[in-house]
This record gives sequence, structure tokens and C-alpha cells, in this order.
Amino acid sequence: MLDATPLTEGWTLRHEGSALPAAVPGCVHTDLLAAGVIPDPFLGQAETEVAWVGRRDWTYDIEVPVSSGHEQTDLVFDGLDTAAEIRLDGQLLGRVQNMHRSHRFDITGMNGPLSVRFTSAYTAAEAVRDRLGERPNAYPQPFQYLRKMACSFGWDWGPTLVTAGIWRPVRLERWSTARIARVRPVVTVRGSTGRVHLSVDVERTRVEAELTVEARVGGVRASAVIDGTSGAVRLDVPDVQLWWPRGHGEQPLYDVELTLSDTHGPLDAWRRRIGFRTVELDTSADAHGSGFTLVVNGERLFARGVNWIPDDVFPSRVTRERYRTRLAQGAAAGVDLVRVWGGGIYESEDFYDACDELGLLVWQDFPFACAAYPEEQPLRGEVEAEARENVVRLMPHPSLVLWNGNNENLWGFRDWDWERRLAGDSWGEGYYLGLLPRVVAELDPTRLYTPGSPWSGSWDHHPNDPARGTHHSWEVWNRDDYADYRLEVPRFVAEFGWQAPPAYATLRRALPGETLAPGSPGMLHHQKADDGNGKLERGLARHFAVPEEGFTEGDFDRWHYLTQVNQARAVAAGIEHWRAHWPVCAGTIVWQLNDCWPVTSWAAIDGDGREKPLYHELKRLYADRLLTLQPRLGGLVLAAVNQSAQAWRGSLTLRRMSVEGVVVGEVSLNLSAAARAVAEVPVPRELEPVGPKEFLVADAEDAMDEGPAEATRLRALHFPVPDREVPYPRPRFDVTLAQGAVTVTAHTLVRDLLLQADRLDPGAAADTGLVTLLPGERVTIGVRGWETPDAETARTALYCVEPIQ
Repeated sequence: MLDATPLTEGWTLRHEGSALPAAVPGCVHTDLLAAGVIPDPFLGQAETEVAWVGRRDWTYDIEVPVSSGHEQTDLVFDGLDTAAEIRLDGQLLGRVQNMHRSHRFDITGMNGPLSVRFTSAYTAAEAVRDRLGERPNAYPQPFQYLRKMACSFGWDWGPTLVTAGIWRPVRLERWSTARIARVRPVVTVRGSTGRVHLSVDVERTRVEAELTVEARVGGVRASAVIDGTSGAVRLDVPDVQLWWPRGHGEQPLYDVELTLSDTHGPLDAWRRRIGFRTVELDTSADAHGSGFTLVVNGERLFARGVNWIPDDVFPSRVTRERYRTRLAQGAAAGVDLVRVWGGGIYESEDFYDACDELGLLVWQDFPFACAAYPEEQPLRGEVEAEARENVVRLMPHPSLVLWNGNNENLWGFRDWDWERRLAGDSWGEGYYLGLLPRVVAELDPTRLYTPGSPWSGSWDHHPNDPARGTHHSWEVWNRDDYADYRLEVPRFVAEFGWQAPPAYATLRRALPGETLAPGSPGMLHHQKADDGNGKLERGLARHFAVPEEGFTEGDFDRWHYLTQVNQARAVAAGIEHWRAHWPVCAGTIVWQLNDCWPVTSWAAIDGDGREKPLYHELKRLYADRLLTLQPRLGGLVLAAVNQSAQAWRGSLTLRRMSVEGVVVGEVSLNLSAAARAVAEVPVPRELEPVGPKEFLVADAEDAMDEGPAEATRLRALHFPVPDREVPYPRPRFDVTLAQGAVTVTAHTLVRDLLLQADRLDPGAAADTGLVTLLPGERVTIGVRGWETPDAETARTALYCVEPIQ
């Protein structure tokens, strides 16, 4: 059998005569950090102190032992970042320039010192730019000239930390006669029968050897003869259980094992897990334009999505456990789709394994983002090679449902003055509309492909036309009020979002010793968006009373709380409006789930893994059942969004109230929403709140037709004016403690109460986000990780909207 020996121990990192221990997998920055050579670039403004690292060349060395007992020995790198020259005992094995590929070298009969010399990614990229000419992009760094994780050159939420290193595993593979070079599993379903077609490519040392492959899945076995260097085996598995996205069914996974043998016995094996499901994309034209609706196992879905960026700017630090934790956080918030954004990477198997198990659909971008990418050689060959490798590598995963050609490049060509500046130069269109769809169709015909996000289906329409295909909604954050989300009903919102700072404890760790203020040096350094703080303050000023001179050091806690509230409210305004327009709108993908370092950003979970109020708000927004009050041209409408498989029937109470807690008007109605549908109930005119002193409360029971008798209450609120005009009473509430819980009982209206548990202890976390309480109501907030609880301390960590000063 093939023998694989990891090369993880004994590496040395060298630069200009100095040497230090190296961790593989890893990168130069993490090795320098472990050795104490550089400060932590995530702290303070140390990012700028380590900028020199990305401009230098680095070499990794190790001694390769003598190989024996097999006919061939291969040196296999699963990932090299990025431009490298590999030598063994002084002999050149090859030169590489692609972070997104693996590389294999025949080193049979060789041993001695192995040297992997990395050229600075800047040097490599700038050489390509000098040869091919400038191409426009959204950032000043040359990331589009090299097949490397674009965001390592910095983004509007990420630091500029240009990495180099052996970022994925490396090993020696020793084998004889033949080995499995590639397995391409095409998994389909017909009726109740699952069909698995395995195309197998092999590499041989003995042309004359008689080779067979045997496959096993779901108790079914099949075998085939390998003719030359390829063959295929097909298995029909009866009575398969379908794999469903979370909230729609279970996620059964089937083990597949394929063994390559000759007449003497097994030579190599390939093992994966698969799932049986069908996936389609309905883009048909209708009265509203043309849609973009995912259909899984014949069922049309409203996709409840989040955008995913690399979870660490040093991706080799992201472990299997960390992937599982972060994705499980998404699933717990009601997410059923994760879009892997095109400025990052093809993630590791651990990511897709977790999505398979959690029922998270994966939309995978090819790694192209916000730039014009040259199509000349050798870049074109690298792009095709990486696409072929990764399409096949990820084929077993039932969670992967869609390949997307790029992020915002088709839009950029049309709207960002690229066409004039390019003057006919290549910019990537040949990849997105030619090469990539051809590769997907050839290798993985069961999966969907779309040329880009946003994209309206053809050049006949604007790429970001909200009435067609996918849409990115960024004008609201950049220029407008979040109420303007309600002005459009896009067919599928693939990006939108609002910023907020990370948790308080995250800021304290990232900015040690700094007196925190919105404009303090460290805060500004950890705000990468263009005029980010200005947009935050203008967004606040539309809703809250803000200091005339802006927020300062003394207002920091208030600014921190209000910006987090505003983020949650902004995202809620969009999702509630768009979900209420199902099936015209068929999905939202919030920008973004996670962060790659501690930063003010659009993320729901900050760079230290702490959950912002937005995260908890997503639990409400992405629940199967959502109650929302929506202003329409004809007046207020209550929309009951029912994405569950059962009809929603129950009682509905509408109360017009004063901010002092007096019920001005009330009506009880029956609520009935069919499965996978939206029901609308016009609000009687006499119940619509008038002026700043009134608001509307809608309460409904979340009761199923079938299942447990116990029902939970869903609530929607509508205030007719911004908070800055509402004469809130001074909030009064009691705080009591029990084991692992804080209970708050309101004596007045308490708007958007928030327990910032990390202020109690950096290790503490709450299970509840923003809550609005009416007089006499109470909420119990679960708290974990707080070792010394007391009621007065808990009160100091409770925030809510205060009355106008």
C-alpha cells in the first residue's frame, strides 16, 4: 500500500543568515511571532511594524531521509504560499506561483537537504504587473497579479499582512506499481435510488500490471478494470436517504471507499463521505424580472445566508475545531447557507465536512475579487489548474451547491470606470464566462455555476440590476439610511451589511493600555473601511441624538453600545423587508459572519470569536417563523413569514401603546400562514401609532399544527419616528441573579436592553442579545463564564436606549 509520511518536524526558517524553528503547516509571520522576533500584529498598531516581513524572501529547510522499499517516492505539498523555488540536495525540483494548488515532485532515489525558497509576494506580483501592464482594482495593492489569497494584501476589514510559507501539509508518499491520482465522484439521485459514478485516474510505474478498482457505499459493491491510466465504476444504492439543508430535513452521509489493487493485493485507497441530494437554480423570467431561487430536492428555498471570509489572516491557524465552532455558531443563528467569498481561499476539508454535518449549503466563489485579473499566460494556466483541482477536490461534499465565478468584477467593469482604463486589455471576463463554466460543466455537471456576484444573467442588463439575478446592496451603508432597504425588492441579496465595533473585551485585548475613544489611534487603526467612522456616526445621527462635536472618550461606552444597536437594526430592516417579499426575493446573505482579526467591521462574530448583538438578532431574523411590521404605501402591514413545513395558525394581538406603557388601542385577530409562505394582515388604521409618543406592538403565538403543544411568543415592534424623537421614560428595572442567569424586570418601557457579558469577565458570554421590555415584563439572560456574579456588577453591564438629553 501507499505509505504517506508527514514532514512536520525539523523545519528551519532562514533569512539573511539567521535561522529559527519553523512550524509546518504555518507561515513566516507565525514563526517569527512564536520566536519573539515580531510583536503580535493584531495588537495596537503593530501591523505597521511588521510590514517588512511581506517584502522579504524566506527559505524553509529540512533534511529528507533516504527512501527505500518502494518503486517511487513523491514529495507532495498541499499548499505553498505562494511564489517558491524547491530544491532537493541542490537540484531544482520546480518553481511554483499559486497558493490555491497542490504540487507533487518525483524524488525517487534522492535525499539530502530540502530547501523551499519563497520570493516576496510583492516581488512576484509586481514582476507580472510590470510585464503585462496595470489593471484597475479596488485597493492599492497588486493582489490580482498572483494566485494568492487577495485579502492578505489588506481589505476594508482586514490588515495588510502579506504572508509566505508552507501553509498546508507536506509529506512523502512512497508507492509501487500504481497509485490513485484522482477520483471524481458524480453523485445523483433518481427516485429513491442514489447513483455514484466514480471516475478514477491512476499513475503507474508498471505499465503491464493488471489493475482493478473496487468501490463500496451503502452496502453496495462494484468493481472495474483500469484500462491504461483511467477507469470508472458505478454504484446504484437503493432507498437512499436525502441530504437536506438545516431546517428542512436531516443530513445523512454515506461512506465511500475505493481500493486500487493489482493481482497481488491492494495498492492504494480513497475514502470520502457523500450525500444524496438534487440542486437546481430557477432563474426563469416573471413579472418582476428574472429570479434566483435555489431548489434542493425539489423544494424552493429562501436562503438564509452569511458571507464567510478567512477566519484568520493566517489561515494555517484555523483548526478543525475552530471551523466547527464558527460554523456551528452560524447554524445556531438560523443560517442555512454560507458563501465563501472570492477574496479568500478554497477552504480546507474541515470546513466543508462541518457544513455537510450541520446542513449548511455552501456557495463557493472562485478566488477573484474586486479587481481586473490578467488572462495571459502563465496566469491563465494557473487558474485552470487550480480550478480543475479544487472542483474535483470538493465534489464529494453535498453541502457545496454553487460555484460563483467572481466577486464584483463584472459589476466593476461596468460601473467603476474599468472599461475605459483597460482600453481593451484582458480583465477576467474570459475566466468567468468561458474557462470556469467549462471546467465546472466538464468535471462536475451536477453543480450550479453563476459567472459572478452580482450578475443579472447577461450583459443585456446591468450586472447589479436588483430585478434580475444576484444583487449587492451597498449604497445604503455608504450613503443612505438603512430604512432605504425597503425601497427595493431584489431577487436575491448576495451582499449587504452595516458596521459595528467588536465586543468591549476584544477591544481591550487588541488595544492594551489605550484610552478608548471612537477616534483614538488604535480604534482608527482597527477601522479599515474608507470613512468608516464617518459612516457609523452619520448612520447613528439619523436615528439617535448624538453630541454636536461627535463622540469622544467620555462617550465611548455609549457610542460602542449604540453602534452595535444600529448594526442589528440596519440588518433587521433589510432582512425583515426582503423575507416579507418571498418568493419574489429568494435569499439574503449578510455581509459578514466572521472576522479575521479584531476590527470594526460588518461581522456578526468578532475577531476574538465573541458574538455581537447582530449575531443574536440573526437568530430572530433567520428563524423559521418571523413576525414583522412593514410600512407600505397603503399603510402598515403585519407580515407573518412562515418558512417551516407546517402551517402557522394562532392568535394575533395588536396593541397601540404610549411610551409610558398605556394601551391606547387593542385588537385580537386570527393568524394563518401556509407552510413555506408569507401571510399579510393589514393593520387597522385606528391602531397605527401617531407621533413620537406612540408605538405598535404585535404579538403572536408560534404554534405548530403538529408537534409539541407548547407555543412561544413572537413579537414585532413599530415606532413611527426615529429614536432621537421618541420621549422615552428614564428606564427603571430590577436585576436579580440565579445560577448562570441574570433576570431583568422592567417597570418602564426598556428599549433594546443589552447585557454586555464580556464587561463582567472577558471569558463571559450571554445567550441573549437586544430585548425590548414593556412595563411589567421580564427577561432571563443566561450567562456562562462569570465566576463571581453579583447583581450590582450585572447592572453596570446592562445598557439600553436612554431618553433624549
